[in-house]
Amino acid sequence: MSSKLPNTTHDDITLGQYPSPLAKLYHNEKALAERTCFVQPHSDGRVEEFSWSQHVDQVRRMAAHLKSLSLEPGSRIALMSSNCAHWIMADFAIWMAGHISVPLYPILSASSIQKILEHSEAKVLFVGKLDGWEAMSAGVPDDIRTIAMPLAPSSTTTTERWADIVAQTPPMRENPAPESDKVATIIYTSGTTGMPKGVMHSFATLATVGTLTGTLYGTDQADRMLSYLPLAHVAERAAVQINQLYQEFTVYFSGSLETFADDLRRAQPTLFFAVPRIWMKLQQRVLEQIPAKKLDRLLKLPIISGIVRRKLTKALGMNKVRIGVSGAAPLSNSLMSWYQSLGITILEGYAMSENFAYSHSTQLGEAKIGYVGNANPFVDCKLSAEGEILIKSPTNMLGYYLQPELSAETIDADGYLHTGDKGSIDQNGRLKITGRFKEIFKTSKGKYVAPAPIEDLLLRNTALEQVCVTGADLPQPIALATLSESAVKQSSDGAFKAELLQSLAELIKDTNSKLDKHENISTLVLFNELWSVDNNFMTPTLKVKRAQLEEAHQNRFTAWSDSKELLFWEDGTI
Repeated sequence: MSSKLPNTTHDDITLGQYPSPLAKLYHNEKALAERTCFVQPHSDGRVEEFSWSQHVDQVRRMAAHLKSLSLEPGSRIALMSSNCAHWIMADFAIWMAGHISVPLYPILSASSIQKILEHSEAKVLFVGKLDGWEAMSAGVPDDIRTIAMPLAPSSTTTTERWADIVAQTPPMRENPAPESDKVATIIYTSGTTGMPKGVMHSFATLATVGTLTGTLYGTDQADRMLSYLPLAHVAERAAVQINQLYQEFTVYFSGSLETFADDLRRAQPTLFFAVPRIWMKLQQRVLEQIPAKKLDRLLKLPIISGIVRRKLTKALGMNKVRIGVSGAAPLSNSLMSWYQSLGITILEGYAMSENFAYSHSTQLGEAKIGYVGNANPFVDCKLSAEGEILIKSPTNMLGYYLQPELSAETIDADGYLHTGDKGSIDQNGRLKITGRFKEIFKTSKGKYVAPAPIEDLLLRNTALEQVCVTGADLPQPIALATLSESAVKQSSDGAFKAELLQSLAELIKDTNSKLDKHENISTLVLFNELWSVDNNFMTPTLKVKRAQLEEAHQNRFTAWSDSKELLFWEDGTI
């Protein structure tokens, strides 16, 4: 079974038919010289704006400096920073100097940093706005040259500093034009299962994504975006850096988690991309002000509901949002419905690092809750006999860096990317993700269980923030979960705790009534500590590391399963 948009199959596109990223940058430098490109907040409260001409001037100066280092053409140059204007400047400078950029997540451990820098054979590392650079720096090999970007901590010790380089280096006058099929960047996956893989993408890939994504969502110069998710994440890089380059709108950056609300109100984005965890956090912020039951009542009142919606979306800084997009992980149906009740339609998308976030998307007016949309223009999608989603996109990767055998296993002879995801396609060509093959487990009764649909049902209760369903070799699946911050704060209150436990017990019973018998949850275990990047239970893209979570608690699964209690805390209390 396959899904295609009429007249826009993979065969209808030619590699390199769109202007390359650098060609588009040179165009914007002249055509949009004085237009605002970036809005960058500083820790002291200042807000700095960069025009397109100022942006490209710094790119040219840094590119000239990188050329002066006499590195072998195509050398790998890494960059590690929280989101900021200079992250994007550094990326373009690397390309203009004839090299390959290697983004690193800004929250990696020293060990992970070392593995990626050594595997990519990086020669230079840009160091930017980071928390904990002193600990991270232990992972940087001694022979790598380091350059501190402007927002790097003042205590950062590096070989050189960005400000000194651009002050002392004349801008490059040439307009280098790398061939479209050359490697532009190596993106290391967030690593839910082990050592990240280096995904290689060409300049043609970036040009295709930038051009076609704008067409999909009708973006233009009048739009605004807030950049806050790591630019090392392929979805953020595609939505912000590459989309902005081709659609020419202004990008605002977030200063920190503490200033996020103010940053969002300043930007008043018209386009807002978030992963499910962020959409959930924004929902929790609303429910801390107005209890869910009260809000539900207000939204059912004809006149008052409109006033409530306008006030809430304005307070969130989302009153100008015309397109909200969710990706990187499945969004629960209940959360999508909740936002719809506020008048915010979230369009789900589906893609991965291996196709540079260009695969499937939902269009306004065509959303179907539980589905991630149709195949994008020029993308072919089909299901294998086992139900695996296979994608043939013009943006499919060139392969994994230094891993030809794995590359051949992942993209077959016909050019289809084997995603590892299980899905179904409806009569209108819309794709539904039903789980990952690696996550499906077998119970001791010999029955196979896909955890994702069960997790989605459990997340209907807003008191739960994270859920992981597991149960290999157990009689029935069990669910592990963490509570939202507001639920944790209130759980010390006896009356609230009793109401919470009652609502969760009802949730389990209702969930089980919607499942086959072998999928029924036998118990729900509540964890006091949130799963996070810091405790290694979440990836930098905020997805639960299922394997690590199961390994850490495997020795207690049997006892939890045999307890006969419907729910309790991990310490055994009820």
